[in-house]
Amino acid sequence: MARPPVKQRRSWWEKFSAAFRGLWYGIVGQSSFAVHFAVAITVILVAALFRVRETEWCILILSITVVMSAELFNSALEWLAPAITQEYDRYIETALNVASAAVLVASIGSAVIGLIIFGPRLVALLACLLA
Repeated sequence: MARPPVKQRRSWWEKFSAAFRGLWYGIVGQSSFAVHFAVAITVILVAALFRVRETEWCILILSITVVMSAELFNSALEWLAPAITQEYDRYIETALNVASAAVLVASIGSAVIGLIIFGPRLVALLACLLA
């Protein structure tokens, strides 16, 4: 069995540069990531307005990170699939569907967390506005 080629060592600058390029491709190259990015900014602004507690900040930031990471992994597979084959392949289709499901599960979980954290505050705000 042939050994894989030895990768050249990269500096930390090169590693971070590549990571930020990947983030940029995620933001501008995938409409789903752009939507998640916009929702993340909105959640952060609403959390600041509601002055959520430190623990809630941690949970919200973790939720945002999980969704965005899942979306980036999904995007990576979507970029990779056509490089493997231009032909229809049911295994690739299944892999892409599973990656999409991971984003869906992370998004639903994060939405539930958002409802738990923001729900009571939104109800109280609505009650004050209607009173």
